[in-house]
Formats: sequence, C-alpha cells, structure tokens
Amino acid sequence: MKRIAMTVVTTLVLVYVGLCVALFVLQRSLMYFPQPAAAVAGTKSLVLRIDDVNVQVTVRAAEGTKALLYFGGNGEDVNSSLGDLVAAFPDRSIYLMHYRGYGGSTGKPTEPALVADALSLFDEVRAQHDDVVAVGRSLGSGVAIQLASQRPVSRLVLVTPYDSVLNVASSRFRYFPVRWLLLDKFESWRYAAAVTAPTLIIAAEDDESIPRASTEALVAHFRGGVATLKVVAGADHNSISESAEYTRLLAEVPQ
Repeated sequence: MKRIAMTVVTTLVLVYVGLCVALFVLQRSLMYFPQPAAAVAGTKSLVLRIDDVNVQVTVRAAEGTKALLYFGGNGEDVNSSLGDLVAAFPDRSIYLMHYRGYGGSTGKPTEPALVADALSLFDEVRAQHDDVVAVGRSLGSGVAIQLASQRPVSRLVLVTPYDSVLNVASSRFRYFPVRWLLLDKFESWRYAAAVTAPTLIIAAEDDESIPRASTEALVAHFRGGVATLKVVAGADHNSISESAEYTRLLAEVPQ
C-alpha cells in the first residue's frame, strides 16, 4: 500500500513538473498570436532594420508635424485599427507597428525586442514630427508605457491596460510558479511613475481578459494628475473599439 502511495505521489509530481516545463517552453506561443497584415488603401510601408530584423510599419501620412504611434494587442492586425485612429486623429500621420513575426515583420516577439523596436520607431518618427502621441492597446499598452517612460511623447493613451502580465497570469495559473516561469512580464506599473505626458486610460466595463483591479492598480502608480481613467460601459476586451464611446474618448484627446 505504501509503495502504491509513493508511486501515485511520484507520478503526480512528475506530471506537475512536466506541465511547468511545457508552460515554460510554450509560453511565448501562448502569449503572442501573429496575424498577417491586411492591405489598406492610402498607406505606405516603412521598414525598420533592427538587429538583422525587418520591422514593418504601416504609415498613413498627413500634412504637418504631428504623428501618432500605435501598438496593438497580442492577436491584432494593427491595420484594422487605422480607421478608428484616422477618425479620431485626422490631422496626424499615423504609424502602426507590426510586431516581430506579425504582418510581414521578421524575427520573433519578445518583450525586450518589442520595446527596443518601439524606441527605434519613435526616434525615426520624432526626427520628422515634433509632436508624437503614443497609443497602446492590451499587450501594446505595456510597450507604449515603456516607450513613454523613456521618450518625450506628447500624450499617452492606454486601452484595456494591465498593471503587469505577470500579475494577470499569476491569477489565472494559481497552481504554477508563474513568477519563476514567465519571461515577458510586462510590468507596466514599474514605468508609470516615470511617465510625465498626460495619460488617458480607457477600460472596458466587462473586460473578461484584464481584471478592473489590474487596470486600477496601474493607475495608482502614476504621479498625481498625470493619468485619467475612463470606463466604456457595456464593452468587453475585444469589442471596446466598436463602441461609439471609445471613438469619442479618442477624439477628445487634445490634438
């Protein structure tokens, strides 16, 4: 009987360790879902050459010296957001960054790589535009906030953001040592205090992916008066951009 019990315990331990190993090995395929880029009329392509990787950027040019950088969700073709952005920011040139592995960009997505690419894109755009707004949605909020903590963006907009991917993942995988397994933690709260640009945070009332507590925890780490939280009623994580309230909030960002 004792031998049977030991065998059962050993088997359970091996299964648990195996699951931990699988989560570690497969984690980036569970976090990033590369999408092809749909063709969009009236745009052109900018290619950033970074560390032997080609990062594709869709550009909708406008006259003037104002620009907007957009960083999308983990399963988003950023070109699909162009219409909303043009409607809200008609006088800004818009740059949509396709993460590594997405939309024709080469390489593989990782947190350090995406942030480095965002910084390179900002530097490229800032050389031509003296007023640059950064917008990040979902996963992209973690990219945008790190950019805003290191570069002089004029405004920051975070859509359905989290305080950290680590905290969100830890709450979902309670029985696994996520803190020790996760490579791309996207700890946005660590960068919030360094952001000085006026920041609009847009949350979905019925967000099933990012708990409201996570978004509110992020807001609490900004300096007083820097961040404003708005909640879109009746919207969930994926449908928020379909709401007229979402479009209205974007349009109210000072041009």
